[in-house]
Amino acid sequence: MIKKTYNTILYILPQIIRKDATEMKVLQNLQPHDVFKYFEELSQIPRGSGNEKQVSDYLVNFGKELGLEAIQDEALNVIIKKPGTKGYENSPTVIIQGHMDMVCEKNKDTEHDFEKDPLKLRIEGDYIYATGTTLGADNGIAVAYGMAVLASKDLAHPPIELLVTSDEEAGMGGAMALKKEHISGKILLNIDSEEEGFLQVSCAGGVRTNVALDIEWEDANDTLKALDIRVRGLKGGHSGMEINKERGNSNKLMGRVLNAIADNVEFNLASLNGGSKNNAIPRECDAVILVKPSQVDVVKEIVAHFDGIFKKELEVQDENVRLEIEDIALPKKMFSKETTDKAVMLLHLIPNGVDTMSRVIKDLVQSSTNLGVVTTTENSVEYDSATRSSVATLKEEIVLRTRNISNLIGANFSTHADYPAWEYNPNSKLREVCQKVMKAQTGKEAEVIAMHAGLECGLFSETLGKDIDMISFGPNMYDVHTPNEHVSISSVKNVWDFLVQVLIELK
Repeated sequence: MIKKTYNTILYILPQIIRKDATEMKVLQNLQPHDVFKYFEELSQIPRGSGNEKQVSDYLVNFGKELGLEAIQDEALNVIIKKPGTKGYENSPTVIIQGHMDMVCEKNKDTEHDFEKDPLKLRIEGDYIYATGTTLGADNGIAVAYGMAVLASKDLAHPPIELLVTSDEEAGMGGAMALKKEHISGKILLNIDSEEEGFLQVSCAGGVRTNVALDIEWEDANDTLKALDIRVRGLKGGHSGMEINKERGNSNKLMGRVLNAIADNVEFNLASLNGGSKNNAIPRECDAVILVKPSQVDVVKEIVAHFDGIFKKELEVQDENVRLEIEDIALPKKMFSKETTDKAVMLLHLIPNGVDTMSRVIKDLVQSSTNLGVVTTTENSVEYDSATRSSVATLKEEIVLRTRNISNLIGANFSTHADYPAWEYNPNSKLREVCQKVMKAQTGKEAEVIAMHAGLECGLFSETLGKDIDMISFGPNMYDVHTPNEHVSISSVKNVWDFLVQVLIELK
């Protein structure tokens, strides 16, 4: 019983029992106080996609501590229900929605275990960062907003259902598993957007693809030399929100380099690894190749040549890009020549980047794909991509192209985490309320836009009914899905004020 109580305290109030408690409460003097308090508590709990049990339990216990109904389903989604305040008892129920998981990216020189270590928050001017890692404001800020509403004793609001989903970043598994009987609301506030002043009313659908090339291994020839080729210095970013910025994709850059080497030198791959999440534009890639000693200088010249090419091509959007090459110890195994050739061809040919632009909404990416992760396993080289489109048939076209390339080279192809687009609702009363509130608070008309990044709203319209009225908004966040992710403190306050007033209006 003592052990159980201790574990509960560990997840509910980590700042009480952590030895480095002085490092906590970095955000304690920020306003709105409760929003930042709960965001900081969330930041102490590891919550990468697939590792959400602790944070899910934390949220359930949070709701129960307030005396509220709290539901945890098999997918670890959490729904916490709070009655309406005086005068709002019979108002339509409002769903406040965000996701509990975060993208776990870190710098190579950062020592951080996302399975157990808390994030190290810091404030720089108007911004909150996590040192050396992603911040998780996507989407911890939304969860903190919802918690602050539930904990409030003086805010006026309709009945609230806080819906916190799991596994959003890895494929929206939580939203896919959501059961309709757990939710009664027909008005949904999704707080998973990243630009203040914008109201999102539509988003792209998406699917994940996997190409797996079987490896034929050979013993490494001890007459060969091993070289480690590395792509470094890229900014990366969110594969939906920032795919239009044409930042370098480390996996695709490596494909160009290896293809050029193959045109001049015979070599064998020993490993190929780049990126860590398929919804993040990869920033780094490593390839270990084995060549004859007489060819080492040729390879180094090609790498130096492409270092100059990439610096020129990406001088605006990725000014710090660089290629590195280093002699390393000979590994025990290498790919066969046939496997090497196929691995390089796949890396070079798999689709990546913006595919089509919308002809209806100016500057909106319509379709894209991101080759986010390349991994060498014991048996195969895995190529994982995130494909998005607001037009289902165009999404299918990119998937078909990837499948055909896979089949031609003799690899295995599969898809998963297929989710629909969120279609624009021309008769949304919620949109009208949000526009009214934003105009009153800012003196400016809200910008109503669609987004290329995927939101869970498309799935909610299927699960909860087509009549659900939804909108998405959020505070200013930058460099999401990268170790430079940061969120504006003043913007968090502005969006909190907006949320509070919207709830007041939804009587």
